[in-house]
Parts: sequence; structure tokens; C-alpha cells
Amino acid sequence: MLRTCAVALVVALFASAPLCAADVGTPPIKSIEAIAFGPDGLLLIGDGKGAQVVTVETGDRTPREWKVKEVADIKGKLAGMLGTMSKGIEIKKIAVNPASRTAYIAVRKLDGKNDIILTVAGDGKLGEFSLEKVKHTVYSLAPGGKAATKLITDITWADGKILVAAQANETFESRIYTIDPRKTGDAAAVSFSTETYHVGHSRWETNAPIRTIIPYEEKGKQYLVGAFTCTPVVKYSLEDMQPGSRVKGTSVVELGQGNTPLDMFVYEKDGKRYILMNTIRMMHAKNPAGPSKYWTAKVDYDLLTETNAINEKALWRTKGKANVSQTDRAIIAEAFHGVTNMDRLTATQAVVIRDDGKDNLNLEVVALP
Repeated sequence: MLRTCAVALVVALFASAPLCAADVGTPPIKSIEAIAFGPDGLLLIGDGKGAQVVTVETGDRTPREWKVKEVADIKGKLAGMLGTMSKGIEIKKIAVNPASRTAYIAVRKLDGKNDIILTVAGDGKLGEFSLEKVKHTVYSLAPGGKAATKLITDITWADGKILVAAQANETFESRIYTIDPRKTGDAAAVSFSTETYHVGHSRWETNAPIRTIIPYEEKGKQYLVGAFTCTPVVKYSLEDMQPGSRVKGTSVVELGQGNTPLDMFVYEKDGKRYILMNTIRMMHAKNPAGPSKYWTAKVDYDLLTETNAINEKALWRTKGKANVSQTDRAIIAEAFHGVTNMDRLTATQAVVIRDDGKDNLNLEVVALP
């Protein structure tokens, strides 16, 4: 790490909070490429340019009810807060703080390529989450001072650890990091490369980066589930991981060629669990999945337990027309057409940013399908 953690706190806190004493000040963040939340309002920031992960204690732990259903022209309003026009910013990620239900939005101001975190509360009020004078901890992804990471695509909290999907500079470009907040120095972050059967490509690959991730547990064993461009959903055993090793994944479903995943989360409805994942379709003009190039897949969570129909035998959502699902285990969530960014808000709702097809982005609260 860039700083030395103090003595760990008591064992009873291990699963609920970072265990190294945090610095107070402005963290040396060079980019904000991915954001997520741990327990008690702990903000996780993936900084690929700085080859690091930064955790920030937001203190934002008071639950607030969402009263607004829509914030029109959210991109324009966010840009206005930064003194620019809508075209002057890029919305990178959205993450809902489960402790307060406030939506945090990572925004890049394009003129100076400055990265900022803005917020939307349940009453529709916009604000900025300042990174000045905050309690934070920095975890280096550059052991020995040598940076191997050039891009962080996603980050999540899982069973007391931080999981990071990244793209590396080396031969095996798809890289996963696990960060244990109980450890110090270079020992806190352990990485491994991935080998994945890309169902749509009919071959094993090591260079394509994972685009979005979720944690997964099966029979007491910990996994990371990731989605790639073109669009396999794959699980990797974290317990099989050794530092610097290459871990072979298990591809469980193919959502269709020509798509790049954006966000992914798990929810339950009518006693059954699903994965919801939004994507951007690169082949929209020739073979659309819906009225927008942004479309969302609803996937049967139980596919992750599959042991026979995997890799070369994995289920395909579709072959041919992208707007037709050939199985009810992976279908198009039509109510989520146009969604560019999303995160789960409650057990029954998501906060989304939606492209209305008229060059406008609106923030909406939408029922889970």
C-alpha cells in the first residue's frame, strides 16, 4: 500500500469494516473508473491510472426514502454543477449507498479530464461528495512500485474483502485482484490472471478484460462472477487462486455476440434470484436487441450452479436475431431498454440512468423486472 496500516482492530469487526487505521486528508486519486460500496457507507474507488484502490469512510449512514421517480436531463444538471455543458462530461459509474440509499455518480469532466463524485438524494437534490479531508485508506495494485494495471473496469465488496476487475499491461491482460483490509503493505492485494472460454468465439482466451463483476458463494466456497464483451457470464473460484497464478473460469451462459456489459447486480423476485445486467450493443444498426443500443438481460441466477452445460456446452440466450431470446433462463428486460448505468436501490427497485433516444439522459427509479 501507499501507506502503512496500523494494528488491526478486534476480530469482531473483521467482516464489517476496513481494519487498518485510515488517513485523514485528500487521497492521491488520479482517476475514478469504478465505484461501489462496502458496509456502513464505505465508498470503494477504483483508480486504474493510479494503479490503486481507495476506500473512503463517507459517514453517510442515515437511510432516506426515495420520493422522486425521475430527475430529467440528469447529465445536463450534473454538467451544470461543474460549470460546463452536457457534452462536457462523461458519466462513468453509478453506485447506490445501501446505508443511506443516496446515489453516487462518478463523473469525468472532459476539458481537464478531472474525475468527480456527485450525488443524488431521494428527494432529487444534487450534491458533490468532496474528497478533501476524508478518512481514507489506499491499497496499491503496484507491488514493488511496478504498475501492472492500466484500467479498472469494476469493483465490489465480498465477505470482508474487496474484489477488483482490471486490465493489465502484461501478456495475460485480464486480471482480478482481491484486497484483504486486515493485511498491510503489498500483502493486502493479491492478483491472478484469468483464462476464459468465450462461448461466442469458440476458444479459450486470456487477454479480454472482465467488464463487470459480482461476488458469489456456492456450498461455502467463494467465487467471483464476471461478464465479458460478446457476452459470456463466467465464474472463478477465489479459493483456487494463488498469487500470480492463472485461474480457469467456468462459462455458464452466452448472452449474445456484439455486446459489452456495463453494470450487473443480483436481486430476488417471487422467491427466485436473478442477475440483471445492462449492456451496449455494438451491432445495434445491423442486428438490434431493442429500440436502443442499450439493452438489459435478466438471467436465471441458478445457472451459476451449472456443472454440465458449461464452456463449450454453455446455454446461448440467442443465435441469429438479437431481439429474440431462445430460452426463458436468459431474456431481455424490456422495461430497461435505454439504460446506460444502473444499480439496485431496494429489494424491488433500481436507480437507472436512461438514454431517451433524443440525446437526453434521465435518472429514473424503476421496478425490478
